[in-house]
Amino acid sequence: MLRELKEKQKMNGLFYGYKVTENSPVFIRTTGEPLLPTTVTHGFKKIVRKLGLDDVRFHDLRHTHATVMLLQGVHPKVVQERLGHSKMSTTMDIYSHVVPSMQKDAVKRFAMALEVGS
Repeated sequence: MLRELKEKQKMNGLFYGYKVTENSPVFIRTTGEPLLPTTVTHGFKKIVRKLGLDDVRFHDLRHTHATVMLLQGVHPKVVQERLGHSKMSTTMDIYSHVVPSMQKDAVKRFAMALEVGS
């Protein structure tokens, strides 16, 4: 869906005379101007209510993204950069709940490496 949105934005950009790049905001008007954050939040709330998920906030998507990346073994430095945290400690303080499962995975990987080396 996001890829389709980006393609539509590129077409609108050609028509209306602006350029869409990889660094362009995700949510823009047909004129290329970014939507106000409150507009995005209200639109998201409408979608969530229709799905019966009243307790999900737009910001929760950010936390889900970071948690999934960490659980998939993405290096915490990469997660920090994607989230825009200035310090790694900020990222790790917020997502420390993910670290125990990362520790278990590290032990498994280490044990597997020892078995292969034997």
